[in-house]
Amino acid sequence: MDIANTSLKLRKRRQLRWGLSLGALAVGVLAIVIVRLGPALPVADRASLWIDAVQQGDMLQEVRATGTLVPRSSRWLAAATAAQVQQILVWPGATVKPDTVLMRLANPEVEDALRNAQALVAAAEAEVAAKRAELHSQLLDERAALAQAQSDYAQAQVKAQADAKAVQKDLIPRVQYQQGLIALKQLKARMQIEQERVDSFAGSMKAQLDAAQARAQQQRSNLVLRQRQADALDVTAGIAGVLQEVAVQEGARVAEGANLARVARPDVLIARLQVPEVQAKDVAMGMAVGVDTHNGIVAGRVERIDPAVRNGSVQVDVALIGALPPGARPDLSVDGRIRIARLDHVLSVGRPALARADGDLSLFRFDPAGDTATRVPVRVGAASVDRVQVLRGLKAGDRVILSDTSQWDGYDRIRVE
Repeated sequence: MDIANTSLKLRKRRQLRWGLSLGALAVGVLAIVIVRLGPALPVADRASLWIDAVQQGDMLQEVRATGTLVPRSSRWLAAATAAQVQQILVWPGATVKPDTVLMRLANPEVEDALRNAQALVAAAEAEVAAKRAELHSQLLDERAALAQAQSDYAQAQVKAQADAKAVQKDLIPRVQYQQGLIALKQLKARMQIEQERVDSFAGSMKAQLDAAQARAQQQRSNLVLRQRQADALDVTAGIAGVLQEVAVQEGARVAEGANLARVARPDVLIARLQVPEVQAKDVAMGMAVGVDTHNGIVAGRVERIDPAVRNGSVQVDVALIGALPPGARPDLSVDGRIRIARLDHVLSVGRPALARADGDLSLFRFDPAGDTATRVPVRVGAASVDRVQVLRGLKAGDRVILSDTSQWDGYDRIRVE
């Protein structure tokens, strides 16, 4: 007969209870560890990140703007009158001289007006000649009358002198002598009147000739205008340079004042940049500029700032210093970097995505191990084209991620592989 071993059963039960208790404790500890560890760190591909190190030193504050090269000296050629484009002789890209005929226009009305103006000038000049002859003849008549009056007065003087001697000797009656004196006085007055007529007619003659010559001059001025309009039918370049653009086609009708062609000097170019209006407030006259023509960088200086804002940008003209690289030509697209200021001995880093001057942002800074990065708050100061000033949050040598990290906004640490 078997005897039951109660102590063995009690020992097994005790061992079972201890095992369950230890298992539960291990599970609890593991749960606490898992809770404390938090979610798994997200992983970022190092090759897809823009990483830069904080530097201590000088920083150039610059504004970037796009633009084009434009000639400093250019001119549009406009139609002097309404006309039809008869023939285009020179096409864009050709080198021209001031007297090079670019195109010929046709307008029969201009030619008729020129012929009429020539006829009117000839008639006006003939009128002047006829008026001069007529007035000269009248002047001679007036002078002849004056000469006759002077002769009569002289004869009367001689007679009066003879009568004075005769009356003293009682050879003639005193009444006759007095009548002679009265006649002498009348002839003297007549001579004076004729002299005044001659003098007055000389002044009137000048006025009439001036009026006739003024009418002739008016017709000559009209002829000059008509001749200029007729000459303008042959459109010339006006300056030495390169024909940049022809704005019309053969056979087209153009109105007076319409642009026909543009000629420019390609040897003297400036850069015309479009600066965003929010950055234009920092640009001033004389600032240094680096102009990238995509075939070399040319130094320049700001020489003009447009006072108006157009389409969200301000036009800035840059005078180029030194020789242009090969291939530089009008309308070539360029990039300009305007140097606003130079900051000495500051902390700076590459400009992060969406970074703004004098603002706060958060960046992932690499831990010493280099395989994880922790989010830190950063205060930035002045901003340039590709760098920003660091005011606080980072120190020299810190390596940070500058790429857009919005996909990890919910994490304070990431792993970089």
